[in-house]
Amino acid sequence: ANLLDALATAGKCGVILPRRIVYLSTSGVYGDCAGEWVDELQPVNPLSNRARRRAHAEQSLRAWAEASGAALVVLRVPGIYAADRLPLARLRAGTPALRAEDDVFSNHIHAEDLGAIIVAALLREDVAGIFNAGDDTEIKMGDYFDLVADRHGLPRPPRIARCDAESRVSPELLSFWNESRRLVNGRIKHELGVALRYPTVREGIPVVATGT
Repeated sequence: ANLLDALATAGKCGVILPRRIVYLSTSGVYGDCAGEWVDELQPVNPLSNRARRRAHAEQSLRAWAEASGAALVVLRVPGIYAADRLPLARLRAGTPALRAEDDVFSNHIHAEDLGAIIVAALLREDVAGIFNAGDDTEIKMGDYFDLVADRHGLPRPPRIARCDAESRVSPELLSFWNESRRLVNGRIKHELGVALRYPTVREGIPVVATGT
C-alpha cells in the first residue's frame, strides 16, 4: 500500500514511473496442496494471515501494472536459507518436528540463488508474470531439520504426532505444519535462464555450514 501510494504521488508530480517491478511474494499463497506438485497456474488459497497479505499485495500490484502499462514479475518464494538463515537455535532448543507419517513437504531456496533469480527478473525485460522461486529439493520438513542437525553435529529434533503438536509448538510453527506442497520451478530455468548454484539443500547446507 505504501509503494502504491508513493507511485500515485510520483505520477501526479510528473516523475517517470518504473517500467518494471519485481515483487517477492511467498509460496504460502497456494495454501495446503496435500503434498502435490504446484506450478504457477495453481489457484491461490492462502490460509495464514501473512499469506493473505502477500496475495492481496500481488493483486494490488497487478492492477497497478495493468493500469500503468508496467511489467510485473511476481516471485513466489519459499523458505530462504543461507549461512545465517538456518534453524540452529530451534535445533539447540530441542523443538520437535512431525513424525514421518504426519510430516509435510517443505520448499527451499538458497539466498544466493534467490539473488540471481531477482537479478534475472529485473534484467529480462521480455519476461513477466508469476514464477515459483524454489530450488529442486523434494524433502519433508522433519528430514530438512535432520539434515541441518547432522551437518552441524547437533541432535536431531524429537518427532511427535500431529495430534500432540498444538500443545508442543507455537501457533506460527503449527501453521507451517498445516501446509504441504512441492513447487514446480521450470519457469525460472527456462524463461529467466537461471542455473541454480545450489540445486538442493544437500548442496547448499554443506557449503554454508563448513565454508568449503
